[in-house]
Amino acid sequence: TLTFDSNKVTSLNGVLIDVESNTILAQRDCNAKIYPASLTKIMTLIVAAENIKNYEDTFTMTNAILTPLINQNATRAGFLEGEKVKMIDMMYGVVLPSGADATVGLAEAISGSEENFVVLMNEKVQALGLKNTHFTNTSGLYDENNYSTVVDLAMMLKYAMQNELCRKIL
Repeated sequence: TLTFDSNKVTSLNGVLIDVESNTILAQRDCNAKIYPASLTKIMTLIVAAENIKNYEDTFTMTNAILTPLINQNATRAGFLEGEKVKMIDMMYGVVLPSGADATVGLAEAISGSEENFVVLMNEKVQALGLKNTHFTNTSGLYDENNYSTVVDLAMMLKYAMQNELCRKIL
């Protein structure tokens, strides 16, 4: 395995994987637990894609979703209170503007709450065999118990790219 040239790559953690053979070609501290931030949304997108029955169904955005996100200075897609948003639009809202409003809206529409949706996310983590990942929310807002590794994140992304809709959105 090669290592990253510290003169060219400044990140503390990194991995380059041949996804055909699952071989690590280069890495830097690739199994260290890190805060995944908005990369959490990869798993949110996967779980949403696998659980939405009709992408044209709508969800009404609520003040209860928006106010805490505004108070936390979270990045939002820009959905408004009372707006009826299609599931497919929220999926795009998860990724393109990195919208926490879209992640929580999808969670509530699919599972009734963000907490219930996070259970599905962690079940998918186990199903994918990811050993060093745990989620506590759908958006990646900081929580010490929301963590992953660059290897696990790469495996999530590889899995997401196998889903036609996830691949298109990403």
